[in-house]
Amino acid sequence: MTEPLFRKDAYSREAAGTVLEHTPEGGIVLDASVFYPKGGGQPGDSGAVHWNGGTLEIATAVKGDGDSIVLVPSEAAALPPVGAEVRQVLNWDRRYRHMRVHTGLHLLSVVIPLPVSGGSISPEKGRLDFDMPEALEDKEAVQAALQDLIDRDLPVTEDWITDEELAANPGLVKTMSVKPPKGQGRVRLIRIGEGAAQVDLQPCGGTHVARTGEIGRIALGKVEKKGARNRRVNMLLQS
Repeated sequence: MTEPLFRKDAYSREAAGTVLEHTPEGGIVLDASVFYPKGGGQPGDSGAVHWNGGTLEIATAVKGDGDSIVLVPSEAAALPPVGAEVRQVLNWDRRYRHMRVHTGLHLLSVVIPLPVSGGSISPEKGRLDFDMPEALEDKEAVQAALQDLIDRDLPVTEDWITDEELAANPGLVKTMSVKPPKGQGRVRLIRIGEGAAQVDLQPCGGTHVARTGEIGRIALGKVEKKGARNRRVNMLLQS
């Protein structure tokens, strides 16, 4: 099992760790990971691992067996030995942009209140696929509404509910293609706003900014038709 340090503090850029194993594919598994593993449309983190005697550049992180997280090297290289103490260092600029985009997409699902059939995140932009039979009537109005939510600088917090509570509240799940992880006994929720000012609450395992104002300026890109009922809405970071 790998302790997901990014879950406790999404702003942690470095952390210590101990090598538990090497994978047959040439990756390493640590006892604790500051690297977010690919999932839910969010890419795995990149960065480097340093130890006494070497440095290993990390291209991405993926989910391994059970609750393990595998750090995947950028190229074949010498690995830190099992049992070695290492220092993990994130490519922070890339991760932080993922956090900004991811939180922005949650807000996009607020201003376009339709079922989500897919999505993806990159450092420059993100997109959501909506069950949207008819085209957006006014993309500029949607962009303005999204920017207004961002500029409110709403707090972004997390909460946890049981699997049973989620089953009793199916309306919390907006995504048709990605189901929240069950079987652990509890599910993580991301809340945007609080009290009467709450605007969104949905299951999510990704990393997010602490306040919506950190997202900054955005622009909506192309709205692409991807089937009879499916339309893809692109959101771009402007800085």
